[in-house]
Amino acid sequence: MKKFHRPGLAHSVLGRASVAFIGAMKLAHMAEMSEEEFERLLKKIEENRFFQLLKDSGVVNLAEFPKARYAARRFAGYGLNLSAGDLPELVDGKSNLVALIQGIGQERFESCFLKDASMSDVERADECDISVQDAVRLRDFVNRAFIQAEFEGAAGAPASKVFSSVAGIEIENGEPVLAFFHREIWKGRYKVDQERLSEILKDMPVSEQSGVKKMLKRMELVDKRKTTLYRALEILIKIQTDYLLTGEPARRCPFSQKTLSKNLEVHASVLNRLVSNKSIQLPWGTETPISTLLPSSKEVNIERLYSLASENPTMSDEGLRIEIKNLHGVELSRRSVAQYRKDLRISTGGHRSPTTTNNP
Repeated sequence: MKKFHRPGLAHSVLGRASVAFIGAMKLAHMAEMSEEEFERLLKKIEENRFFQLLKDSGVVNLAEFPKARYAARRFAGYGLNLSAGDLPELVDGKSNLVALIQGIGQERFESCFLKDASMSDVERADECDISVQDAVRLRDFVNRAFIQAEFEGAAGAPASKVFSSVAGIEIENGEPVLAFFHREIWKGRYKVDQERLSEILKDMPVSEQSGVKKMLKRMELVDKRKTTLYRALEILIKIQTDYLLTGEPARRCPFSQKTLSKNLEVHASVLNRLVSNKSIQLPWGTETPISTLLPSSKEVNIERLYSLASENPTMSDEGLRIEIKNLHGVELSRRSVAQYRKDLRISTGGHRSPTTTNNP
């Protein structure tokens, strides 16, 4: 008599592991979607007949995010190609280049700096009512922006990364708050009435029950994606409040994706996919990758060094090292300070070395 093998405990464990793995892969894929793609997915779900059945029967309702608010996008860079956050001036909201661009106004900024006009720095300064020094700084910034754009678009160069903008950060009553750009995504989470669900499943054919359960699983993943991103942004604006209020990059706190994923209780790979291609609008109007709020210790220390060296142009490497320790409790070696100064192109006079000295 032929014996049939009966699946044991090991097989059932493997089966559950496979289901969990597939679910994690689906969540990771959903996390990587842009806000525009995710909004289209939500629309497709809500047009599905099983979703409509659940909604009409009172099984599914929408529970609002407690502090969700909405805003229109604005961007102080006026369309420059500033991908990947490689132009650090945009992170600085402290009366720097962003405020300079805003003060000049879009029309004059485009006319004097973006269009191919033959103007001297003195003429630009006079036309825009700014100092010649500011005109030089702004021209140098624009030159680097366009050089970066050319390299990103050059044959054989890797494609520039496209970021999907999630929300703006506004200051209200002295606190940073989130204002989302995609109302259809952030209008709320799906709330399931389990008691009502059990009632309608009783009289439903098996094939229909299967369709309902698949829809509920999909909605669960959608909610996981929304809730994780929402909570991540809430944690980040709380951690980086000082920076968001002052616009000073040196006021950022080192905070890693690994630490954030532990706080959120999600796998690090899912969080990485979620934030790697998303951007936010800072309180001073510029758009930056979410990773700006997840700086490494080195990034923060470089900004601290630049701030100190700018305010104390005659201070030695040893003096900077001691001051960083006194102000921030961070122990740096003189070698690290010297290397950071070199990376920032800070001369002994405390100023960044110019990348170009001639007019374009």
